[in-house]
Amino acid sequence: MPNDAFRLEQGLVSVFTGHGKGKTSAAIGIAVRAAGWGARVYIMGMMKGGEYAEEHGEYFVLKNLPNVTISYVGERSWLRSGPSKDDYRARAKEQLLAAKKAMISGAYDIVILDEINQATFKGLIDVPDVLDLINNRPKNVELILTGRDASPEIVRAADLVSEILMIKHPFTEGIRARKGIDY
Repeated sequence: MPNDAFRLEQGLVSVFTGHGKGKTSAAIGIAVRAAGWGARVYIMGMMKGGEYAEEHGEYFVLKNLPNVTISYVGERSWLRSGPSKDDYRARAKEQLLAAKKAMISGAYDIVILDEINQATFKGLIDVPDVLDLINNRPKNVELILTGRDASPEIVRAADLVSEILMIKHPFTEGIRARKGIDY
């Protein structure tokens, strides 16, 4: 039964990383499960903003849940074209600060930073800034970090780390991502 007074006694830091499919899906699964019990969830999708956000089926469901706040930031073209890397870094840093404010505000039980590991790997966000976020997390807030290429420092700082391996993937056979299944 949902509980409007859902609160965690002890939040943990979880990292879902690796080159296999399912990192975001794992985090979204936790968000939906927790929201069903009345948890207040904040999701920031790094590198998934603009029109790209609306190409993800989960976005449409999550934005309509009353106790879920979702913010997809960035663009499809992160580091491929468009604004300079410095512009992207500045925007990514602003978004990380917004996530930190949300985390320490007391308004959320769970904070998910989707693709934050990839943002650090690509040099958009500095690993020490993510470690600062981890180290300043209120004890009753669950922090979930996703994305391939998690740094060793972030892995060491986490309480739970799952590496999702790609053993076989249809993309290698030329099958493109499918609406409703992969996005």
